[in-house]
Amino acid sequence: MITEAFDNQSPAIINPQIRENTPQVDACILTFSHVIEKFVLENYDCKQIASFWFATGNTPIYCIPYKGKKFAFYKTYVGAPACVCTVEDTLAEIETDKYIVFGGAGCLNKEIAHGKVMIPTQAYRDEGTSYHYAPASDYVTVRNADIVAAFMEENGIPHVKGKTWTTDSFYRETVNNFQKHKADGCISVEMECAALQAMCDFRGLNLYTFFTSGDLLDAPKWDTRRKEGQTKGTQHDTGHFDIALELARYVAGA
Repeated sequence: MITEAFDNQSPAIINPQIRENTPQVDACILTFSHVIEKFVLENYDCKQIASFWFATGNTPIYCIPYKGKKFAFYKTYVGAPACVCTVEDTLAEIETDKYIVFGGAGCLNKEIAHGKVMIPTQAYRDEGTSYHYAPASDYVTVRNADIVAAFMEENGIPHVKGKTWTTDSFYRETVNNFQKHKADGCISVEMECAALQAMCDFRGLNLYTFFTSGDLLDAPKWDTRRKEGQTKGTQHDTGHFDIALELARYVAGA
């Protein structure tokens, strides 16, 4: 059973390789968006400081100097296993314990989430990765939600806190499951949060995460809520990188 997968009684066969003298940064920022990656490379003083390899190719890690701090930045993959694996791989390439992760999420409650950044407080574990990093439970607590919310409040950024539903299967978000999770207080659905938090807890890392309210499930018919080519207000909104960068500075002790 997947719920019995967590094993902290025997060593892992393969472990992340922790190397000495890796570049030290104040935090690491992850995006899922190729549009945001392109924007950052064109508009910030980026220097590649490391990289890691998947079968899909090379993933460069960049350093961005910003207001007296140094932040790592890279484009990760959608989905819990791949996204978690990239963070594990960075442990061999950079030195930090702070990870800022932002991206799009489906909206489960249009009444409270429309036009606001969504901050997850707990993540429902409807995926497989987290069960290898933490004992079985329905939810994992997103430990730094209050810190992220305090940052948003201090900077006047409209936001809402609530539970999120982390799923492995985009095309199996059924009506019954949507209704169940909305009734349980979930305001968003995405594919990484529960696994990222479980892994960060296991590795002693700090996760700071927020979502862009994207497609709408809370409607008679699924609504993408964007026009062709639109980026503003979507997961490709470059303005959300600016939020992530300032959040990184905030948690780094600006």
